Amino acid sequence: MPLLVVLLALLSCATHGANAAACDPTTGFVTVPLTDAQLPVQRPYDVPLDQRYELANGMRRMWVYCTDKPHSPTSHTKPRTEIRTVIIYSSGVWQFEGYAFVPSGTTGVSIMQVFGAAKHATTLMLHVYGGALVYYNDWTRVVDRGIYNRWFRLNVIHDVGGAGTLTVFIDGQERLRVAGRGGDLHYFKFGVYTQTAPSHLMESRWRDVRLFTKEAY
Repeated sequence: MPLLVVLLALLSCATHGANAAACDPTTGFVTVPLTDAQLPVQRPYDVPLDQRYELANGMRRMWVYCTDKPHSPTSHTKPRTEIRTVIIYSSGVWQFEGYAFVPSGTTGVSIMQVFGAAKHATTLMLHVYGGALVYYNDWTRVVDRGIYNRWFRLNVIHDVGGAGTLTVFIDGQERLRVAGRGGDLHYFKFGVYTQTAPSHLMESRWRDVRLFTKEAY
């Protein structure tokens, strides 16, 4: 019965177009309790936390420079300041929700990802390029073309064991639905993680981040 509720909610939100009516993607889901202790910050290993992260009045501001170090001395990844949710899931239907703000000039960066896949590190990444929010670097799958300098509500639903899909909503409108990439361990991340042709400074701000699932938690 809970799965039926979720499927009906997704069908009611299935717009596939920016002009369709918005809805609440969290309908039929159960809130997962989330504390600050479950939201650790990864940042360049050689700088103090307060030089790349700020929390004030419920808003989390994260920034990184393209010349920064990775998040650990042994890592070979690009610079990041990201929050990783410590809640790991391997089955069911899970959802991330957050209100995001990306200042103009920030480009070449991932602001949100679903970590874990069968043959890749991630099963979803949302990149920012010149004010557009894009599925990885795939310009045939643009989620939104105008995200600079405004708060927008981002919802990402990951159906792990059922349809095996990921569905992305902006301000309650479905903008993307793609197949997952397999894997049996997943978690959500958000912030700024350097990608292709980055700006010198990359920044994103977040508030009201919540997690949901379709079963009692």
